[in-house]
Amino acid sequence: SFSGITRIDPHTLPTMSQAVVHDNIVYLSGQVDGTAPDLEGQMKNVLTKIDGLLAEAGTDKSRLLTSSVWLKDIGRDFGAMNEIWNGWIDPENKPVRATVESNLAMPNLLVEVQVTAAKK
Repeated sequence: SFSGITRIDPHTLPTMSQAVVHDNIVYLSGQVDGTAPDLEGQMKNVLTKIDGLLAEAGTDKSRLLTSSVWLKDIGRDFGAMNEIWNGWIDPENKPVRATVESNLAMPNLLVEVQVTAAKK
């Protein structure tokens, strides 16, 4: 911990930590999944990663504050992404969210999700 900052999993990638905690706020990097061939599989795997990182940081999805979703093809995948998202979020504690279409870092990536949450 440096000046009240905790970095979670700073060594998996050379460019970033997977999460940073400061002043009881948990900031996650954008989470992707390159293993599943379709949006449904990638989205479910990404949300599982988010659950794990939030738990490691001492919080959970009921404490989400913000969320950003990037879709490679919003016209094709927005409905499926929303269905999975709505089944995952805490319906009583929905974060704010922005969803946009974007090219992602690798051609096989279909979705990226970034969230911030308050610690418990």
